[in-house]
Amino acid sequence: MPDYSARLAALRAQLAADGLDGFVVPISDEHMSEYVGDYAQRLAWLTGFGGSAGSAAVLANRAAMFTDGRYTLQVRQQVDGADYDYVDVPASSIAAWLAAHVTAGQRIGFDPWLHGVDWVKATADQLAARGAALVPVTANPIDAIWTDRPAPSAAPVVVHSDALAGQSTSAKRAAIADWLKAEGLDATVISALDSVAWTFNLRGADVARTPVGLAFALVHADATADLFIAPEKITDAVRQHLGNSVRLHGYDALTEALAALGGKRVAADPERAVAAIFGALERGGASIVRRRDPAVLPKACKNPVEVAGMKQAHIRDGVAVSRFLRWLEGAAPAGGLTEAAVADKLRGFREETGALRDLSFDTISAAAGNAASPHYRFDPAASAALPTQGIYLVDSGGQYDDGTTDITRTVAIGEPTAEMRRRFTQVLKGHIALATARFPHGTRGSQLDILARQYLWADGVDYAHGTGHGVGTYLAVHEGPARIAKPSGGQAGTEEPLHAGMILSNEPGYYKAGEYGIRIENLVLVVPAALSGAEQPMLAFETISFAPIDRTLIDTALLSDAELAWLNGYHADVYAKLAHFISDDDRIWLERATAPLAHPAAALAA
Repeated sequence: MPDYSARLAALRAQLAADGLDGFVVPISDEHMSEYVGDYAQRLAWLTGFGGSAGSAAVLANRAAMFTDGRYTLQVRQQVDGADYDYVDVPASSIAAWLAAHVTAGQRIGFDPWLHGVDWVKATADQLAARGAALVPVTANPIDAIWTDRPAPSAAPVVVHSDALAGQSTSAKRAAIADWLKAEGLDATVISALDSVAWTFNLRGADVARTPVGLAFALVHADATADLFIAPEKITDAVRQHLGNSVRLHGYDALTEALAALGGKRVAADPERAVAAIFGALERGGASIVRRRDPAVLPKACKNPVEVAGMKQAHIRDGVAVSRFLRWLEGAAPAGGLTEAAVADKLRGFREETGALRDLSFDTISAAAGNAASPHYRFDPAASAALPTQGIYLVDSGGQYDDGTTDITRTVAIGEPTAEMRRRFTQVLKGHIALATARFPHGTRGSQLDILARQYLWADGVDYAHGTGHGVGTYLAVHEGPARIAKPSGGQAGTEEPLHAGMILSNEPGYYKAGEYGIRIENLVLVVPAALSGAEQPMLAFETISFAPIDRTLIDTALLSDAELAWLNGYHADVYAKLAHFISDDDRIWLERATAPLAHPAAALAA
């Protein structure tokens, strides 16, 4: 196991040599990605933290880890509390912690290629109030001590065909150009990896589980573009696909190109373009106009071809998940299974579809108390055994050419307790409430979040993560701009209106520390809702994930007639959509797993 204390000491020595009194280490890359390539895993290398959201701040005599409620347990398991304070966000922040611990005259370093411009200003202001300074570095000090740091991926990018994308790259660039002209702009910077991939109909292998290639782009008002990407990643097929309207440059040529935009009105997204991009534009004399990346919303609002592909991918994936659930039902009670072995088995079922490109994220395979950590990550070399009596949670997904999946099922092994069944049913009721919601145009995810929590709240319990995130089409499993979550949860997107064509997760949960965790997750498509007598346009959710929900964990006495009807209708859909694609033995099991449930006789009599 790496000596993370020694790495922290080495960083402090490097900071002293660089004339710095501290340094901020985010989970990020030059594209402000949630998931980053191995070369950019500086936080994991320094601290051991394996989550997808978090940061560290290091001073000469003190350091802290900053994570949200999803990682409360995980950060304490992976990061040594003797080296780092644990700080919860959004209750606190890096800037607030630094301001509380710096002294006048101190210089705190940051890498401008890894932070947003607004974070830089806000943090600099708080430090300045204490007489300290936030200082950009030209070379990341971690890179100086990370002697075996991997090189960025050299894997070539590939064409994502118009038949799968539903729109050509030239049409997408033309739409962006129309927007630029309407806004009186000359060009826009596109730096988010999934936006680049979507705009140019390219996919890559530079980030694990997310099919993107490392690249930046400038799109101009004449619909031409400059693509900044390592030359070895471009094949003849890609060059032909892009055509003469897309000029190719090396990945490192971006700064020079930004500096050459002097006198131009250039759009840049402060939520997705790092501070270094804003700095290069400013130094070059461009007029910077803050605008959201023009690919973000059309990427999120799937076109009919993408919707059809996502539905096909989810049926294919549902077959794999259902076959896995059948296998698990037979194998788990005998014991001898580990979290890692079960995750491998699930991947095997997906691979048997013949269409799997990759997982869409590292499978959360969590036994018993491990499931109480919502983003638990098992150790492949020493994963826990599944209980022969208890609960197992598996959150997983696949990447296919036609879509990205993300589904969670919680399974009882042996006889569940009454408490487990109550909590599971409360989570299910919340899941159904969100799945059946009808809401007017302009509704935000923060306005819907309570639907999923209300039954847990009635018992005085809750869950610490958001209820839903956007999902891409053979792209990022976490996709903006919309999110279903508490408005105070500190996650972007809760105030974004939902639009037809968006695909989001519906995943309420419950977690009892040290004992068990529960989550039920399907993906839902936002669709127009035709309501008789409606006085305004309305929207609804269409569930597109299909796999049985464990009937043994459901207390039907807690379900209303409408909720029971939804559950039985959902299970009927699962059977109808999957039965044709599975073997006779699997079909017999699926029929049993999706059989209708009824209220108990006592409840009916009452």
